[in-house]
Amino acid sequence: MKYAFHPEARVEYLAAVDFYAKRGAGLGERFTLEVEAAIDRIVEGPTRWPLFEQDVRRCLTHTFPFGILYTIDLDSILILAVMHCSRSPGYWKGRAD
Repeated sequence: MKYAFHPEARVEYLAAVDFYAKRGAGLGERFTLEVEAAIDRIVEGPTRWPLFEQDVRRCLTHTFPFGILYTIDLDSILILAVMHCSRSPGYWKGRAD
């Protein structure tokens, strides 16, 4: 199954990578690998994670406090947010329209 990022989700993902890269050597790369591993799990079994809100699902990363919020279409996955779990919970809702 294919996946794509909502444009705002890609921006926040890259901003988080940059944040962690500035925090310590190799940390940005570790964050990237963790998010990519979560996306791989989503692609392998998109319905594995329960509905988070309406038709949006959330897969949590293992090491970092982030969740990947996504929707499933017939043959693709749309990543709506790469969300820090302490951030305002509904900021991404306009992306699901």
